[in-house]
Amino acid sequence: MLQNIQEKFSIHPNTQLGAVSLAVSNLDSQISFYQQILGLYLHTREGNIAILGTSSQQLVHLEEFPDLKRYRGVTGLYHLAIVFPSQGELARVVARLIAARHPISPTDHIMTKAIYLDDPEGNGIELYAESPEDGTWFMEEDRYFARRADGSLSDGREPLDLKALFNHLPDTEPLDTTIPEGTRMGHVHLHVQDIKEALNFYHGLLGFDIMGQVTGYQMAFVSAGGYHHHIGLNTWQGVGAPPPPPDALGLRQLVVNLPDQDSLQTVIRRIDAAGVRYDSRGEGILLQDPSQNSVLLTTP
Repeated sequence: MLQNIQEKFSIHPNTQLGAVSLAVSNLDSQISFYQQILGLYLHTREGNIAILGTSSQQLVHLEEFPDLKRYRGVTGLYHLAIVFPSQGELARVVARLIAARHPISPTDHIMTKAIYLDDPEGNGIELYAESPEDGTWFMEEDRYFARRADGSLSDGREPLDLKALFNHLPDTEPLDTTIPEGTRMGHVHLHVQDIKEALNFYHGLLGFDIMGQVTGYQMAFVSAGGYHHHIGLNTWQGVGAPPPPPDALGLRQLVVNLPDQDSLQTVIRRIDAAGVRYDSRGEGILLQDPSQNSVLLTTP
């Protein structure tokens, strides 16, 4: 599939992820969840499409198709991951989730504090805040682990101390405020059919740097500019898992925002040289990874 890929290329270090597009079956219910519980700002709702995010940035696109179904054992979205500018802002959303009795899995990755959950239609979500002052994590020698600031080791998947998280809550601000500016799409984690094949696409072709790979966990992380990961890859739905059928709920596309036209055109030239097909869009190009996850390359 991929031909004439140049070596030693890295995508522009200021590359970030943009909005994630989801196909949903009940737009009213999904808007209510993303707006009232997660606190996203509703930019527009026209017909069967809604766009939500911060007041200035789009994070989630929802498009309604009432007859869609949830399929298991297929490639697609594992979770979209929204990163908040502080632990206090993360705590505000967690408090709303608890008040709504929405199931959550709080997890301490040491260098990030994370909350895992599903939206009402089963799309995976991670909400997190960076906490590098507590330590960092590593993927090396085919293992994943974290090292705390005091030097002690962790598996990087500890239960999150919610009481400590809530200590970051501002005392004077209400819980029902819209998520603040500075909140962004931190990363997207994908189910793929083969890790090596996926790395050949995201690293070998697009130029994301490999931040780590753990064969035993069947996962790998890639990023731009040294971030811990912008895209996660796993085969947890099975090696060789097929793509979802056309009537599936879930991921329609993820957006990769390159900082300017020059950096975008550099990647497009690599894609042309490799003979990979894509559709030109006014704002960039749309192509599919080997597991048929759709990726829109564009500029902000």
